[in-house]
Amino acid sequence: MNYKLLDLYSDYLLSSFSATTATGLSRLMADQVSHDQVSRMLNSERLCPKDWWLMVKPHVRSIQCEDSVITIDDSIVEKPYTDEDEIICWHYDHAKGRTVKGINFITALYEVDDISLPVTFRLVTKTEPYIDKDGKPKRRSAVTKNEHYRTMLQQCVQNQIPFRYVLNDLWFASAENMRFVKLDLEKEFVMALKANRKIALSVEDKQHGHYQRLDQLDLLECTRTVIYLEQVPFPLHLLRQVFTNADNSTGVRYLVTSDLTLTADQLATIYQKRWKVEEYHRSLKQNVCLSKSPTRTRTTQTNHFVAALWAFTKLELLKDRTKKNHYALKTHLYIAALQQAFDALRQLEPVRLDTATA
Repeated sequence: MNYKLLDLYSDYLLSSFSATTATGLSRLMADQVSHDQVSRMLNSERLCPKDWWLMVKPHVRSIQCEDSVITIDDSIVEKPYTDEDEIICWHYDHAKGRTVKGINFITALYEVDDISLPVTFRLVTKTEPYIDKDGKPKRRSAVTKNEHYRTMLQQCVQNQIPFRYVLNDLWFASAENMRFVKLDLEKEFVMALKANRKIALSVEDKQHGHYQRLDQLDLLECTRTVIYLEQVPFPLHLLRQVFTNADNSTGVRYLVTSDLTLTADQLATIYQKRWKVEEYHRSLKQNVCLSKSPTRTRTTQTNHFVAALWAFTKLELLKDRTKKNHYALKTHLYIAALQQAFDALRQLEPVRLDTATA
């Protein structure tokens, strides 16, 4: 891999406001870099999570601390008009409640104070064709997202990244994941639970198999409750939160933690850090041209994704240095580009209105 050119390509993604192409970068560089050089770079060896760790490792080491969190979440970059392959395929979007075509990626985001850096990732690849019950040909992945979740966290530990808590939403809140974080990794977690999750309110209820749905219990708001889950051999603290949505409707969130020393306020505060991963997804899609690439093969799509991760990392570190958020930094670049275009136009001396007719 030509990392110098990959670095330049990530700058191109950062400074672009429309579709990005090999030709576009070549023109921007006044042909100092050719279209073929960019294409060869994207088509060279496929970068993997290990390669990404070597890229981001120095910056992680500069901010790391024991009292930090890792949030794991997935998102989908929609690409409805691109030909389907192992990466660009149909995935169920929980937010939209339907399947969409695009790239489904999972990220482990390392959060220390106000800095968030992606430390590993997985692109969900559906390599196994099959026929569904309606006789339609479809694809599926050989590895589940929960399996990715556990291998990604294991990789973080092997890379000696210090952290205390793992955060995730309800889609990753399986009993197996809870056991893995608490017992295998010896870390704590804060997770959301589905409202229909069944819990026991005492050891005796658990022993007798007496479980009740969360949404059928009269639980106090903002008060910790000791609960027990099936196939989870340790107690948890549950917190019921009531919140108001943007449309003024009321929602309920159920949070659980393995750390029984946390107060209700501490539990809620730690889970709020999970919002950083939503900001990460939004910035990755809107500020670094993640979806604005004509790459069509698994290798070029993967390498473009890694370049976009690197562009996000640059934005995040610039945010820390300049105290401007990602959108303010992009606006700064846009205004600078607009000023250059305006100056170039004036140098061309376009026709002016006759002052006598004004």
